[in-house]
Amino acid sequence: MSFTAAEVEYLQAHRLARFATVGPTGQPDLVPVACEYDGTHFWVGGAGPQVVRTRKFRNLREHPMVALVFDELLSLDPFVAHGIRVYGLADPPITRTGMVGPGTYSRIHPTLSWSWNLDAEPLPPGEVWYPMHRTVH
Repeated sequence: MSFTAAEVEYLQAHRLARFATVGPTGQPDLVPVACEYDGTHFWVGGAGPQVVRTRKFRNLREHPMVALVFDELLSLDPFVAHGIRVYGLADPPITRTGMVGPGTYSRIHPTLSWSWNLDAEPLPPGEVWYPMHRTVH
């Protein structure tokens, strides 16, 4: 299964994500990253030789399981938020030209995702938190 039209539109409009990897001791590591969605996969990486020495790429060598979150706080009063959370598996990095130029990138294969409040007119939460749209990819 794939992302809905609303989810694809959101992913293509929001290029900054929080990217979680698992460190060698099991400690999660979370960093903001530029992230590209090509319609099937996500790409995380960047230019220069130093990108492969970052903690996120070192972590991927041992633990390919990752998570991405794209979210946005639209209003505090009333509270209105929306976003997408994605679990996936990362491939080893390759050389390619991505959204931040030529460099080293890892391709992320989505395995499971949840989205919330992506309607044309996002709403504040009701008596319960926003309902989730869950997809197995």
